[in-house]
Amino acid sequence: MRAALPVLAVLAAVVVLWYLGAVWLNAQWTIDQAARAGRTVTFWEIVADAMGQRRPLLPPPHQVGAALWEGIAGQPVTSKRSLVYHAVVTVEATFAGFLLGTAIGILLAVGIVYSRVLDLTVMPWAIISQTIPIVALAPMIVVVSNRIGIGDWLGVENRLVSKTIIAAYLSFFPVLVSMVKGLRSPDAMQVDLLATYNATGWQGFWKLRLPASAPYFFASLKVAVAAALVGAIVGELPTGAVDGLGARMLVASQFGQPLLMWAALFAAAAVAGVLILAVAAVERVAGRRMGVRP
Repeated sequence: MRAALPVLAVLAAVVVLWYLGAVWLNAQWTIDQAARAGRTVTFWEIVADAMGQRRPLLPPPHQVGAALWEGIAGQPVTSKRSLVYHAVVTVEATFAGFLLGTAIGILLAVGIVYSRVLDLTVMPWAIISQTIPIVALAPMIVVVSNRIGIGDWLGVENRLVSKTIIAAYLSFFPVLVSMVKGLRSPDAMQVDLLATYNATGWQGFWKLRLPASAPYFFASLKVAVAAALVGAIVGELPTGAVDGLGARMLVASQFGQPLLMWAALFAAAAVAGVLILAVAAVERVAGRRMGVRP
């Protein structure tokens, strides 16, 4: 309980500041409405109105919580008004992009570690690729993937393909950097010891470099899965998608529904937390199998 006190204190401070910000930002609408009616309002009337506006500039926490609960528990999960339905659509692209990005990151990392040519050519371009804003690159990926018709080849929707590519684009880099660091983490003494045993390069990879990279790998997966979720959400914006958390945010913004937009935003944050916890659970299982954890 004592260990949770700092977290609870920070959370309470955030909630208090959030409520204060809601009053400050939503007060102007109440004052303007009162001025049009030719009357004045008290401070407590402003506070009360700021807590219950239908389209607040900044929704207070209780309104966001109510909208989130309505989107999760107040609708059938198969309804397109359900945040669970939209979360499943987004997670589908997130998972596909995460797997693709992880595979690309691992393969490139192995190539960079074992090939000087790839180290000098691929690594700089991988770093440069992350300087391109994803909001500018996403429409290009959507247009090109639709033009080529990759989804038709695979028997899936082209929207899913473009979202997967965008998610993989954001998720491969943390895996690449961490795996390069992890595969190079064994010191010279360990490498020389394997050489005295006449171990082949393949044996050195499986018995030394790959196990040594495991902590770096799982740390990168937590970043990569969150990045894949961001990529899937961003990928839903230029595709004209009507399903998914990103599409839900876009529709809410276009039709002036801030409560729905904030609820979808918090739903995305909750999904990210669940995905990171899932990766942490896999890490614990792998650690026990490798003898790292009791």
